[in-house]
Amino acid sequence: MSADFSIMIPTLVMLGKLLLSVLLGGVIGYERELRDKPAGLRTHMLLAAGATVFTILSIDAFPGSESARVAAGIVAGVGFIGAGAIFMQKDRIVGITTAASLWVTASIGMAVAAGFYILGVATTLITYIILRLPRTG
Repeated sequence: MSADFSIMIPTLVMLGKLLLSVLLGGVIGYERELRDKPAGLRTHMLLAAGATVFTILSIDAFPGSESARVAAGIVAGVGFIGAGAIFMQKDRIVGITTAASLWVTASIGMAVAAGFYILGVATTLITYIILRLPRTG
């Protein structure tokens, strides 16, 4: 009995993409967790996973469909999640940076799913550096 590697290899690649995007989302989520933000490690990891799976499905499960529509749906959906992270506190708005980090995390998941691994990793590193910059004002 021989294994059908033509089925196994694409599945392993998909799982690898999922794991990579969860790891990258975790890097950003870990930074948010360090700063005691409400959307932390688990939220960012889950968001990266969801964006990756939706993107993989749009590319591989529905050939000939418009993958751009799914991408637009992800961006809009994450916008709603990000809006939930923003609120007024006394005389200032809080949560905009966390909302932006969620938005970027979704794009990282999408990049990894589409095979743009270096872009995903670079975006993660740049985002982490930006989030570690000292606050001004």
